[in-house]
Amino acid sequence: MFEGVQGVYRHNSTTLKCDMTFAVFMPSFLKDKQIPVLWFLSGLTCTHENAMLKAGAQKFAREHNIAVIFPDTSPRGTNIPDDDAYDLGQGAGFYLNATQSPWKENYKMWDYLVLELPSLIEKNFSVNTSKQSVMGHSMGGHGALLMALRLNNQFKSVSAFAPICNPMKSDWGRKQFSAYLGSDESLWENYDASVIAQKTNFSGPILIDTGSNDQFLNLLSVDSLSKVLKKRGLAANVRMNDGYDHSYYFIATFMEEHINFHAAALSKNLT
Repeated sequence: MFEGVQGVYRHNSTTLKCDMTFAVFMPSFLKDKQIPVLWFLSGLTCTHENAMLKAGAQKFAREHNIAVIFPDTSPRGTNIPDDDAYDLGQGAGFYLNATQSPWKENYKMWDYLVLELPSLIEKNFSVNTSKQSVMGHSMGGHGALLMALRLNNQFKSVSAFAPICNPMKSDWGRKQFSAYLGSDESLWENYDASVIAQKTNFSGPILIDTGSNDQFLNLLSVDSLSKVLKKRGLAANVRMNDGYDHSYYFIATFMEEHINFHAAALSKNLT
């Protein structure tokens, strides 16, 4: 695909205690050359496939010789706890470490994405995960912002499409945090970008795009995060795009710009 390879891989996750699937796009490049990494975290109900198939990232990643990783959004399997609602359980991991039953045995997506999967990727692909950026959509935008802001300068840049920005104040957050983390809201703060942004030392550029016709706009609270970023003087560009909604048509429209944004940040840190 675009002279590169779009692969889908499966492994047994010791963190999540189940088999997990992820996708990696590797551009055609010298095999002994370690290239930068761009993570794409997907939203509610999604798997590794959604962005891989619909976002149109591969062509632009190939132009910049960047590997793109598409993880799944939660643990999977017949023995993994689930819920009848689309926004809890499988497909709705919220990129956190659950502490409450029945979720706590498997729902450790934070540790999986921060520790286990990067190590696996670096061992099996010609990449350098010390040169990486992160992006995401909706719940995945929430995850991308958390990873960049909490881990400070581990990522060179972060971008998000229609991210959940203040989950402690949203129905897309309070429900899940109550289930996964319990009633102590002080524990929720570790997973709320609007809270983390108040104390982060992240110095990379931030790009956030949302559509004015997003049907979930009231659940995202982008303005809450935007105010904190502006107050802190962080390098953030928060944009409202007239007429766009929450779909992958919106994402595909701005994907080239987002990958160019990350490529510029990554190129400043390449040796």
